[in-house]
Amino acid sequence: MTSQHPSSGSTPGTSTLTGGLSEKGLSAGSIGLLGATVIGISCIAPAYTLTASLGPTVAAVGTQMPGIFLVGFIPMLLVALGYRELNNAMPDAGTSFTWATRAFGPWLGWMGGWGLIVATVVVLSNLAGVAVDFFYLMLAQLLGNPSLADLTNNVVINVLTCLVFMVAACYVSYRGMETTKAVQYVLVAFQLIVLVWFSVAALLQVVEGTAFDALAFSADWFNPFLAPSFSAFAAGVSLSIFIFWGWDVTLTMNEETKNPKTTPGRAATLTVGIIFALYILVAVAALMFSGIGAGEFGLGNEEIQGNVFAALAGPVMGPYAILMSLAVLSSSAASLQSTFVGPARTMLSMGHYKAFPKRFASISPRYKSPAFATVMAGIVAWGFYAIMRVLSTDVLTDTILTLGMMICFYYGVTAFACVWYFRDSLNGPRAILLKLLAPLIGGVILLVIFATTLYDSMNPDYGSGSNIGGVGLVFILAMVLFIGGLVLMLIQRSVNPAFFQGKTLTKGSSKEHGHVE
Repeated sequence: MTSQHPSSGSTPGTSTLTGGLSEKGLSAGSIGLLGATVIGISCIAPAYTLTASLGPTVAAVGTQMPGIFLVGFIPMLLVALGYRELNNAMPDAGTSFTWATRAFGPWLGWMGGWGLIVATVVVLSNLAGVAVDFFYLMLAQLLGNPSLADLTNNVVINVLTCLVFMVAACYVSYRGMETTKAVQYVLVAFQLIVLVWFSVAALLQVVEGTAFDALAFSADWFNPFLAPSFSAFAAGVSLSIFIFWGWDVTLTMNEETKNPKTTPGRAATLTVGIIFALYILVAVAALMFSGIGAGEFGLGNEEIQGNVFAALAGPVMGPYAILMSLAVLSSSAASLQSTFVGPARTMLSMGHYKAFPKRFASISPRYKSPAFATVMAGIVAWGFYAIMRVLSTDVLTDTILTLGMMICFYYGVTAFACVWYFRDSLNGPRAILLKLLAPLIGGVILLVIFATTLYDSMNPDYGSGSNIGGVGLVFILAMVLFIGGLVLMLIQRSVNPAFFQGKTLTKGSSKEHGHVE
C-alpha cells in the first residue's frame, strides 16, 4: 500500500495526504459511499444526457445504439479502474492534473487539468441550456399555454434565464459538500424513477400494439460493428462516452470522503454500473416504441433529435408527461450544481500547486469549499453559453460533440498516466490487469476516437452544420479550447515558473513516491 512520504509537493505548513500530497483545507470525512455515488449519478445526469443524445446517436448509427452504448461503456469502465488505482496511491482533489503531472511532468499534467476544466465548463453551459428549455416547456404544460415553450427561442430571455440557473447552482455548490449531498438525494431518486417509468410505459405500449412505430427487439442491436461506417461508429462512441462522463467527480471529492483511499474508487465503479444498466433499458425501450424513421415521433426525425423526451413524453406517458419535464429539469439543475464540484476542485488543486494563480487556492472559511474557483467556473460557463447561443444554430449538439473530444483527451491522458506511473510496480496478475492492461486499452480506445472525431469535425456539415469559413464549428471550438489552454499555460509559466520547474509537484514513478505492493 502507500506509505507516508512527504514530497516537495507539500506546501509548507500543511499536513500531507497519502502519497505525500498536501491537504488544501477541504471538509474532510463529509461524504460516504452512498453520498459519493449519488453525486456521481447526478453529475452524469441520466435524464438530461439521454434526452440530448438519443437522437444524435440514432442519427449516427441507427439501431446499433445499444451496441454503441456498450462500446462507450467499455473504455469508461477500463479507465475507471485505472483512476481507482491512482486514487488509492495518491488521493488528491486535482485528479487528472495531479496524476498526469506525477507521471509525465508539469506540461502534460497542466494540459490534463485544462482538459477536465474546459470539458466541465462546456457541459455546465449545455446543462444550463437544457434546463432553460425544459423550464419553459414545464411552464407551458402547467399553465396550458403552448406559446410559453417558445420563449426559449428568444436569445435574450434564454441567456438571462440561463444566468439565473447558473447563479443558483453556483451558490449551492459554494456552500459545500453537505448542502450538495442533501439536494442531490431527492433530485437523483426522482429522475431515476421517472426514467424507469418511461421505459416500462414504452415497452407496455409495444406489447399492446399502441406504440408509434414499433420495432421488434433484435440481438443485432448490440453489435456495434454493424454501424454504417467507421466514422459513424466513432461519432456514436464519442456521444456514448459523453453520456457516461461525470463519474470521475467521485474522485475529485477524495479529500472530502470518509475513506479517501477506497470510497471514491468504489463509488466511481458503482456509478458507472448503475448508469449502464439504466441506459440500455431506455435505449431499447425508445427504439422499440419509436423506431428510427423520420415520422413525427421517430428517433430519425431531425425535429426531435436534440430533445427526444420533450417529444416522446406525451405519447408514452400520457397525462404524466409533465413528470418527464420535471425529471429532465431536475436532472439538468442537479447536475449543473454537482458538476461545479469537479472543475472547482481541479482549479483549487492547480492554484494550490502554483499551476494557476494563487487566488484559485482560496477556501471558504465557513463552508470549507473552493470559493473563488467555484465562482470563476460559473462565470466562464455562462459566458461560453452566451457566445455559443449566438454562434451556433444548434448549441446543444455542437457543444456535446466538442465535449466528447475533450473527455477523450483528458481521460486518455489520465489512463496513460496510470500505466506510466505504475510501470515499476507491476507485481502480480492484479497489478498487471488494473494498472497496465485496463487503463492502456481504455486509453488507446479513447485516443483513436479522439483522433477520428477531430478529423471528421473539420467537415462543415459535421454536427449542426454550423461553420466558419467552411470549417466545422465543432473543430474550431476544439482548437480554440486547446490553443487557449496552451497560451494560458505559457503565460502562467512566465508569471510563476515554480510548478513548471518541478518545485511544487514532482514527477516520478510509484517507487520514487513511496508506493509499494
